[in-house]
Amino acid sequence: MDYRKYNADTQAVTRNLNDFDKETENIYESIVVLAKRANQISSDLKEELNRKIEEFSTSNDNLDEVFENREQIELARYYEQLPKATLMAIHEYLNDMIYYRNPSKEKDSIE
Repeated sequence: MDYRKYNADTQAVTRNLNDFDKETENIYESIVVLAKRANQISSDLKEELNRKIEEFSTSNDNLDEVFENREQIELARYYEQLPKATLMAIHEYLNDMIYYRNPSKEKDSIE
């Protein structure tokens, strides 16, 4: 997923709690959905960053030889400036970009 296209806030913003329990009718369930999505986003970003950092690694690294690579520094700055995973998850949730289901509710409705 391309997180660069997100217009998510980069800083914490005070939110109305009523916005979060409209669909689930339970604020705690909404928080669980947000937490799980934030973990997914965080792991995606970590994998992406590790793949890009591997390009800079050399086969024979020594502790004595530490080189400052300008591209690597710019890459790190870029990922530092991205919104936090929780803020991205909130943005997705409030804009109906997250699909979620609760198996226990589905089981109750079947019976």
